[in-house]
Parts: sequence; structure tokens; C-alpha cells
Amino acid sequence: MTSATTRHSDRRISPVFLGILAVTAVTGWATWTGYAQKPGVAVFLFVTAAWIVSLCLHEYAHARTALHSGDISVGAKGYLTLNPLKYTHALLSIVLPVLFVIMGGIGLPGGAVFIERGRIRGRWRHSLISAAGPLTNVLFAAVCTAPFWLHALDGVPAHFRFALAFLALLQVTAAILNFLPVPGLDGYGVIEPWLSYRIKRQVEPFAPFGLLFVFALLWVPALNGVFFDVVHTLLRHLGVDGLDQACGWELYRFWESTPEICLVSR
Repeated sequence: MTSATTRHSDRRISPVFLGILAVTAVTGWATWTGYAQKPGVAVFLFVTAAWIVSLCLHEYAHARTALHSGDISVGAKGYLTLNPLKYTHALLSIVLPVLFVIMGGIGLPGGAVFIERGRIRGRWRHSLISAAGPLTNVLFAAVCTAPFWLHALDGVPAHFRFALAFLALLQVTAAILNFLPVPGLDGYGVIEPWLSYRIKRQVEPFAPFGLLFVFALLWVPALNGVFFDVVHTLLRHLGVDGLDQACGWELYRFWESTPEICLVSR
């Protein structure tokens, strides 16, 4: 097994990640119990912390799949510890994704882990490494929406339900956007091993700008509307109605006025 060549310390969960989990748990409890005087603050902290947890799991999935595909260097780089401070670029890895959420309610992980592709043999393995990240977002979305499609919302406080709905929206947007075949995103990484050398060389210069290009397109009202129509339709099929999503977004942006309907239980 390739994982046998990594040291135990290279795979020990980082205290930084455990701290983020603790913040998620505490603010989740505050959102559930209504302990916070301003529910929007609790929802903001809970969703942001949970979003960072999902970013860490997204990148861990890339690294773990790469490890078992032949790149044993990911252990020494600290990628298996779930520590976001070990990623290649803190701005792209954590800061920009959080800003994207605050600015537009869009879940879009940035590039973070460097995989030594030369150590990996087989096009299917390369594709799987790229797909592992957004598949983690799909799994995270399934967990967030489980109370909705299992019809298990009895007893779930309204604010916590709203927070789960908005967090699910972030995971769905992250999965869809990351699977786009745009250079610099995971979707392109899935198909890249199957492209000709000539095409890859032509596309390579655009890879650093793919993430920002997609985000810029989403500011075009027509494209933004179509994209979120798809997202909301998927969430409704998972049992998450539009009001829950909207209230989650409004509570998250606690510094703005929040509709009265989102401040009381339904």
C-alpha cells in the first residue's frame, strides 16, 4: 500500500482543523438552541465554519486519492492532516471561497493542493483524483439535505433548518461549478488526461484564470439566473424549499435587514 510509506505524523488530524470543527459544533449548538441574541450572527459563524470544513474535506479527498494513486509526496506536504494552512495558497484556498460566499452566496472552492502528476500512471487515476473533491461536496450536500428528503424536520428549530438549507445550497453550487470543464477547475482535470497534447498546451495558459472567469460570468444577471434556477430546482427535488434557502441566505447576511418571516419559527 502506498499509504504505508507515509509517516503517522503526516496523517494525524491537525489541531487547526479540530479547532474549526469545534467552532462549527459550538455555533451549530447556538443556532439550534437560539442561545445567541442575534440568530444571524450564529448562522453566519456556523455556516462559514462548516463551509471551511467542507473545503478541507474537498482538498483532503484530492490528496488521499492521489496518495493511493502513487503520489506519496502529499503526506510530507501536510495535505493529509486536513490543515488548511498547509495548502499551496491561503488566498485561493480559504479567503476567496469565503469571500465568494459572503458576496454572492456561491460555493466555489479554490485550487489548493499540489499533486505531483508525474508520479501517477493511468488516465483513469488522474481523472479520479480531480473528481474526488467535488464528489465530496456532493456527499456533503446529501448530508445537509438528509433531514429534508427524509422528512425528519419535526423538532428541528427554524433557524437551524434555514442554516442547513443555505449550507446545502453552497455545496450544490460548489459541486456543479467544480465539475465544469473549465481550465483550473476540477471538471477540466477530469477530462484533461483524455485530451491531446496539442489541446492541453493551448489551454494551459488560461488555467490560472479559470476560477475568476467563472465567478465573473456569474455576475452576469442572465447567466446567474439560469445557474441558480438549476441549483434551486435540484434542492427542491431534495426537499429544500425556496423559502428555507432564502431565509438561510438572509440570516447569513446578518448585517443587512432580515425579513420578519425569517426571525420566527414557521
